[in-house]
Amino acid sequence: MAQHHLSPRQYLILGLVALCAPLGDSCLSRGMTHLPPIVLSHPLTLIPAVFTPWIALGIALLLAFFASYLTALSWADLTFVLPATAFGNVIVALFARFWLHEAISLERWAGIVLITIGVGFVANGPSLTERPGAAADLPAAAAQPQEEQLR
Repeated sequence: MAQHHLSPRQYLILGLVALCAPLGDSCLSRGMTHLPPIVLSHPLTLIPAVFTPWIALGIALLLAFFASYLTALSWADLTFVLPATAFGNVIVALFARFWLHEAISLERWAGIVLITIGVGFVANGPSLTERPGAAADLPAAAAQPQEEQLR
């Protein structure tokens, strides 16, 4: 299987995938700590929450994540792109510990280390699976010229 090399633009997209989701989630968490609990039986309480600055920023960052995620999926396999989002777990833990001042247990740190090692394994593989030519994917009848099909 041939090794695909990523362009600087593709690295930037993967960086956005890995950074926007944890930043967005951290902003949502910070914003929600200053609001009363929201219950599903009163969904209208979500409306004012969306307009608070931290939550609005979190939503914007998650939209940027989704756009960059879709972009990455347009040129790479899911099995390559999804681990890039898994690396966000490391970033979330760092934000949670040092920005949101949450306590993180030794077991969680161990899990984060295992995720990082797993992402390293996947990152060494190809970004795109080699696919056979388009003609090989077509059924035999579709590969024949149209004149023969009309007869």
